[in-house]
Amino acid sequence: MGARERLLASAAALMGISTYEAPIGAVIGPSEAIVDAARRAMGGSLSPMPATRTRWYMSELEAAEYMANQGDLSWAAMLMSAARKDGVISGVLSTRTSGLVRLPKRFRGPSSMVAQLELGHGQVRSVFDEMCPPQDLAVLAADGELLGVGVGELVPVQGRRYPVFVRLDPQFLRFRWNESRWYFQSNAGPIPITPGDGRWVLHTPGGRTSPWMHGLWRAVGRAYIRKEYAATYKDSWEAKLAHPARVAYAPSGSVEAQKDTFFKQVMAWGLNTVFGLTPGYEIKLLESNGRGYDSFIKTIAAQNEEIQICIAGQTVTTDGGAGFQNSDIHRAIRADLIKATADALGYTVNTQILPAWVASEYGEDALEQCPVVEWDVTPPKDRTADATALNIGAQAIVALNEALRAQGRELDIDAMCLKFGIPVKGDINGDGRPDVEPEPAVDDDDKPEERAAVSLVREAA
Repeated sequence: MGARERLLASAAALMGISTYEAPIGAVIGPSEAIVDAARRAMGGSLSPMPATRTRWYMSELEAAEYMANQGDLSWAAMLMSAARKDGVISGVLSTRTSGLVRLPKRFRGPSSMVAQLELGHGQVRSVFDEMCPPQDLAVLAADGELLGVGVGELVPVQGRRYPVFVRLDPQFLRFRWNESRWYFQSNAGPIPITPGDGRWVLHTPGGRTSPWMHGLWRAVGRAYIRKEYAATYKDSWEAKLAHPARVAYAPSGSVEAQKDTFFKQVMAWGLNTVFGLTPGYEIKLLESNGRGYDSFIKTIAAQNEEIQICIAGQTVTTDGGAGFQNSDIHRAIRADLIKATADALGYTVNTQILPAWVASEYGEDALEQCPVVEWDVTPPKDRTADATALNIGAQAIVALNEALRAQGRELDIDAMCLKFGIPVKGDINGDGRPDVEPEPAVDDDDKPEERAAVSLVREAA
C-alpha cells in the first residue's frame, strides 16, 4: 500500500467512510498533467472567475432550492455571497466564525507533535496557524453554517514540508447523485473530491447526506431579499415624499408677468432663501401626512431580528464597543451554537488536515499518533467555576487521603482525576493517569542517521 493509499485509509477510518462508497480509482476526472497545466496558466488557482448577482427575487430563491437538490450549489452560494454585503449578516456571522477561530486552541497528542504545532520553528505564527490561516478557517466555517458544506484545498508551499489550507468558493461545488460524490468545477474541468487525501478538504457540518438542506442559506436568503426590497422602497419613498412640495398662491388680480416672476422665485428656492411678499401673495409647504414609511422600517427591523435569531440563536446587542473580545462571543452567540460550530470545524481539521501534516512530517507510520485540536469555547464564568471546583477537589482529596490512611486504606487518585476531569500531565487517552508516550516515526530524507537509529530501536524491540 502506497503513501497516498495509507493516508486515504487512515482518513476513511477517522471519518467513518462507508464501505459502499465508490473507490477513487473508479472515478474519472482530468489527469494530473491537465490540472497542473491549468493551475500554472491561472497563476496557481483552480477556481474559475466567480459569477456575481446583485439583485435577487423570491422566485430565484426558489430556483436555487431546486438547483441545490439537484446537486448544483452555484445559485445558493451566489445568494450567500450577495447577502454578506448586509451589515447585520456580515457582523453576526463574523462573530460566530471569526470570533470562534481566535478563541484559545487546545491540542492533544504526542508532546513533540503538539509542541511543533503550537510553537512552530521560531516564526511569528505557529505551524498550525501557518498551515491553517485563521481567516480561511473562519470563511470555511461560515460556508458550513450558511450552505451546510464548504470546500478547501491543501496547497504545497515552496520551501517547507507542510502545505497551506486555501478555502475555495463553494459556488463551484457539484454533487452527483449517481456517484454519491462531490466534484469541484475547476478551470481544468470537474475534479472529484476525495476528503482526507492530503489535498481536498470537504467541510460538511450539515451532514453527509444533502448537507445543503440543513444550512441557514434559505432562511437567511429569504430575510435578506425582503430586507433589500424594503430598504429600496424606503429610499424611493424618501426620494419622492420625504421632501415637501412648494405651493405658491398669487392674488387673483395679478398679471401674468407678475405671476411668472413670483413662480420663478419659488422654483429657485434654496437654502436660507428669503421672500418679500406683498399682500395677496402666499407660500406654503405641502407635506405627506401618510405613514407608509413605517411599514418599510418595521419590515427591515423584523428581518434583522430574524437574521440574528437564525445565525446567533438569539437577538444580540452590538453596541458594546468597537469589536468583540474573546469573552464577548459567549454573550453574543448562543453557547450550544458556538460549541456546534467549533466541534464541526475541529472534526474537519482533525480528520482531513492534521493527518496530512503528520504524514508529511513524520511518515505514514505515525498516523496512529495523530494529534487533535479543539477550540476552547468555555465561557469565562464557567472557567471561574471550574477553578473553584478544582480547588475544592484538591482539598477533598487531601482530606479523603488522610481519612483513608487512618483506616489503612489508600485513595485511588487516578479514579478521582477521571471522575472529576482533573487534568494530569502526560494523560493522552483521558483515563486520568499518565501514559507512556510512543515516539513518533521519523521520515526525513535529510536525516538518514535518525531514520537508521529508529530502525535499530524497532529491531531491538
